[in-house]
Amino acid sequence: QVQLVESGGGLVQAGGSLRLSCAASGRTFSRYRMGWFRQAPGKEREFVAAITWSAGSTYYIDSVKGRFTISRDKAKNTVYLQMNSLKPEDTAVYYCAVDLYPYSITTMTLAGVHYWGQGTQVTVSS
Repeated sequence: QVQLVESGGGLVQAGGSLRLSCAASGRTFSRYRMGWFRQAPGKEREFVAAITWSAGSTYYIDSVKGRFTISRDKAKNTVYLQMNSLKPEDTAVYYCAVDLYPYSITTMTLAGVHYWGQGTQVTVSS
């Protein structure tokens, strides 16, 4: 079993920055990949970014490339999502996620996620 606890959401003006954290516990993380999804009101949950635990390889959706950076701290079992140049369309609940594809450098799918965090709200005002 894996437990994921997110923090770092909040309200920020357009162009601002936030850093989300996801503290993980419970299993051997070299066998997992971690990532972030988001869900805006009235929309489906969508993949944002992923990182392989061992190598730190990353993958992003096009709309956040160059603005968001995913990273991990192995000693703290924590994954981060640094979000810069935020836009109102980034407003959503952001969820930390874990799947069982530790070497995959591509999109995470909803069906492939084995563990979810509780979510943290990010609101970007215009």
